[in-house]
Amino acid sequence: MAKKMIADKSKKSAKEILKLAKDEHVEFIQLQFTDLNGHMKGVTIPVTKLEAALEDGIWFDGSSIEGFTRIFESDMYLKLDLDTYAIIPWTKDSASYSIVARFMCDVYMPDGSPFEGDPRYILKRQLKRAEKLGYVFNVGPELEFFLFRKENEKLEPLPHDTAGYFDQTTDLAMEIRQEMTTALQGFGIDVEALHHEVAVGQHEIDFRYGDALRIADQAVTFKFTLKWIAAHHNLHATFMPKPIAGINGSGMHVHQSFFNKEGKNLFYDPKDDYHLSKIARYFVQGQLNHVKAMNAILNPTINSYKRLVVGYEAPVYIAWGQRNRSALIRIPRYTPGREKSVRAELRCPDPSANPYLAFAVMLAAGLDGIEKKKMPPVPIEENIYEFSREEAERRQVDVLSRDIIEAITHLEEDKVIRGALGEFAFEKFRTLKIREWDEYRMQVTQWEIDQYLEKY
Repeated sequence: MAKKMIADKSKKSAKEILKLAKDEHVEFIQLQFTDLNGHMKGVTIPVTKLEAALEDGIWFDGSSIEGFTRIFESDMYLKLDLDTYAIIPWTKDSASYSIVARFMCDVYMPDGSPFEGDPRYILKRQLKRAEKLGYVFNVGPELEFFLFRKENEKLEPLPHDTAGYFDQTTDLAMEIRQEMTTALQGFGIDVEALHHEVAVGQHEIDFRYGDALRIADQAVTFKFTLKWIAAHHNLHATFMPKPIAGINGSGMHVHQSFFNKEGKNLFYDPKDDYHLSKIARYFVQGQLNHVKAMNAILNPTINSYKRLVVGYEAPVYIAWGQRNRSALIRIPRYTPGREKSVRAELRCPDPSANPYLAFAVMLAAGLDGIEKKKMPPVPIEENIYEFSREEAERRQVDVLSRDIIEAITHLEEDKVIRGALGEFAFEKFRTLKIREWDEYRMQVTQWEIDQYLEKY
């Protein structure tokens, strides 16, 4: 394998990494990546194999990974991203664990070409498009989650948790959120706030925005970390969008902006009513235009659409505004002197989404809006949930995809979003979702038994 195929523009050198590992007494290395569904995968090697891995990568069988290659073309290798090196915090200063470091990895084919189904590569490809136009795509996702305990073989919210939004409590969850935060900081994730969310058993830990690739890596690490800490307390942290009927589900609102290389916010315009530049408005229109296809990626499970209903703070209508939290895209109010904070918040994604794919399609939609230079419709500041059907139609307010199959249908027809994935990843993703839907539609649920058994 040619070494030049492994070369990358990293802030750290292989020599520096080897010294770090030695100085920090690392014994094992985890090489991490995700499948198309966003599930973390990985392989562990002894630190004695690190130098060879840095030089030549690590080979693995891709045929067993969801959405990867077929059995007769299974050889693939992992290329380590040196800038993602970190000690796994809970393995440090513990007599129970060997010290383990991790790398996020890119997936390559035997000929040295990037694997087209690698979610990280799909995002990198879109970021390269933006870079050529002079844009740095910054994102700040807010991943909500539930903490459950196992009671009589069933998962239930934590005991004594009757708290609501921003409630200060003295229950176990408060301690666990703090422990989760310490672990995240150990990975170099800049946590900004941690709090109880609206629903019973629901929580949120926010971290600082940054360039989309780094934040996608952090979002994957975030989920991995929270699940590990919860399991350490005999609990389960779930990012399932709607685990309990009748209460709020978990979203992943994503704040977005374009900066230039000099650090100027290209979404800011002091003369605009909303302090939004034309670039920002074009970007918003691009996402409004493509969101029904984006739903397949941003809301990728059957359960995702149980969250996207009226009455539980999740967006349903395709509209935008500033004060309006019922809108799909919200423009947070501008604070004088904080030009860098001007952004567009997309509110439909949920935390079951693969962050790499989510940010890739969001960027592709925004860039398409910028290329077409079409302004979005008039913003709506009223509560859209209170609109009658006639009023919504009069105001030309459309709705999001109603289920995963409708979203997949829109994805099939949308050249921009489908193109952002690439044909290989699109076909694999589509196959996974149709298979999931077929399994779901053949189930007989308790609701059906209760509703129909005695009536017919």
